[in-house]
Amino acid sequence: MRNYLLLAIIFTTLASIVISCQDARQVQQDMYYTNGRDLYIAYCQNCHGANGEGLAKLAPPLTDTLFLKSNKKKLACWIKNGVSEQMIVAGEKYEGKMPDHNFANIDIAQMIVYVTNTFGNKQGNYTQNEVAADLSNCN
Repeated sequence: MRNYLLLAIIFTTLASIVISCQDARQVQQDMYYTNGRDLYIAYCQNCHGANGEGLAKLAPPLTDTLFLKSNKKKLACWIKNGVSEQMIVAGEKYEGKMPDHNFANIDIAQMIVYVTNTFGNKQGNYTQNEVAADLSNCN
């Protein structure tokens, strides 16, 4: 009887360990998110706000999930090369210029993961390889 009880305890312990573990992709997304948050605070928050609310008519909010989804392939280009074109976000026009930033692809990926998974957005992971592909298509 003692052996069965010991096996049951071991099985229960192992099962709880396996259930609580995240897969590698989720761990990567969580790391990107955390690093992206730090980069956002340092480089983006002054204009886009602590809550992604934007800055008057100069910097658009980052709370419009549909805008972010439909422009996800452009985000890396905008972060790397800046933006000077007019944008319409959530029905409002924004004409401020976003400066360019010479970030590494990993930094851009991390910022995009943070922005697209914060402020009411839930768009999942975004990798360095996706950044590289999107940057190769910048205008």
